[in-house]
Amino acid sequence: MLAKNLYEFTCLTYIYALIFIILSFAIAPMIYNQSEFNLRCEWGVQGVAQLAPISDVIVIVDVLSFSTCVEIVTNNGAIIFTYAYKDESAIDYAKSVQAELASHRQRWTTNGYSLSPKSVTQIPAGTRLVLPSPNGSFLTLHIGNTPTLAGCLRNCQAVAQFAQKYGDKIAVIPAGERWKEDGSLRPAFEDLIGAGAILSYLRGSLSPEAEVAVTTFQAFRQGLLGYLKKCSSGKELIAKGFESDVELSATFNISDCVLLLGDNAYVNSRVQG
Repeated sequence: MLAKNLYEFTCLTYIYALIFIILSFAIAPMIYNQSEFNLRCEWGVQGVAQLAPISDVIVIVDVLSFSTCVEIVTNNGAIIFTYAYKDESAIDYAKSVQAELASHRQRWTTNGYSLSPKSVTQIPAGTRLVLPSPNGSFLTLHIGNTPTLAGCLRNCQAVAQFAQKYGDKIAVIPAGERWKEDGSLRPAFEDLIGAGAILSYLRGSLSPEAEVAVTTFQAFRQGLLGYLKKCSSGKELIAKGFESDVELSATFNISDCVLLLGDNAYVNSRVQG
């Protein structure tokens, strides 16, 4: 009898432990996905993993400089193909989609186009350009099937208004940068500001993370150029001779261009429509 009771106790303990493990895995994602709120905001690739599956649309924000480059290029009527890696494989990918290849600020390029916004200001309509980026492009390629937009300070209101056509569950992903020492995420001031700018034009309940982004944007809104020049990413670009890129990126709400992703390429939604 004792052996039987011990056996039953062991089985029940095993079952309860199994249920606990299953529930732990089921509940854990819910803690981080901000699902109680319509408007969500989280950093980088983990933010994409948590928020994209439960959102109606996702907005990638990489102000210095991927999103700004994409806005300028597509506003000129050209097309941006995303690619995550800044290596020789990008050359083969560009050939496969019959596109020109941009560089990471003047490397591996014969056409003068790069991740520098200034380099693409005169790009002709109809140009097909591969823009490798370890942040904006990388995140774009990890989203999956969720409708995807790219936003920056230049088109923040237009992106917000367009995003609401997909539904009220909207995720905004500030890309951040990467520390050179170990490749880990460096939350970037400019991307938090850009995310907050877009969220400020959206209607719905804000997660605390989204509310922080909006509050930060509102606090610095009156001096965007000055603050972008003084933040770490801005100082890095200025030291390398790309002050004009910071100036182009800090221009606020001047564009109605909406950067819509389809088949791994961003186009101006007005052109696609």
